[in-house]
Amino acid sequence: MLTRPHVPHGPSASASIPLRVTRRRAASCLDGRQPVSPLLRQWLSAPGSLTARLRLHGRVRVEVLDQGRRRLWPQERRALGCGVGHVREVVLRIDERPAVWARSSVPVRAVKGPWQAIRGLGTRPLAELLFSHRAVRRGPLRALRLTAHGPAGSHMARQWARLHPAADAVAAGDISASPSSSRSSLLGPAPCWARHSLFLHHGQPLQVLEAFAPWVGLLGCRPC
Repeated sequence: MLTRPHVPHGPSASASIPLRVTRRRAASCLDGRQPVSPLLRQWLSAPGSLTARLRLHGRVRVEVLDQGRRRLWPQERRALGCGVGHVREVVLRIDERPAVWARSSVPVRAVKGPWQAIRGLGTRPLAELLFSHRAVRRGPLRALRLTAHGPAGSHMARQWARLHPAADAVAAGDISASPSSSRSSLLGPAPCWARHSLFLHHGQPLQVLEAFAPWVGLLGCRPC
């Protein structure tokens, strides 16, 4: 069982797994102006630990937004084979700037079994579980464009709008006295491209959805 999360030091267990990235046909993204760029496409298809790649660009902090037993979205129900699961939603910040919104979902039965350590992660990244245990296997990465009316896009956009911007943006914009519209402008556009993949541990699935802020697509996706 996954009971002792630790930071991986060697090559990721999933690096040798072939990756397949597909794009679903969907309506325009959340802000209607952000197409996928070549650099963002690299992030969408990058294997291994996303947290490790983000750390090459600055200090990464995990902010937990929500966790607990929740009703799953239709795509999650199909992938996990159940209607209710344990869900953990976080934002990964680079030097306090929101960079990636992520949601992990797992069947409740698996939280009492091989994925039980997810409940005790706290602010540690999920990568500590996924890429430090050889028994964990990762399926194909699939990219998707988020829409404002879809369950993932609308839910993520609401959470994104409530985030605190980076400390330097607060200092420049005095966000403490600003309305929500000013807060959103300092945060920047919400993610409109995401990827998801399924991990298996002793036959039990865990799905991870990761949505990238548009500014991340301006960063080089370096190997780690």
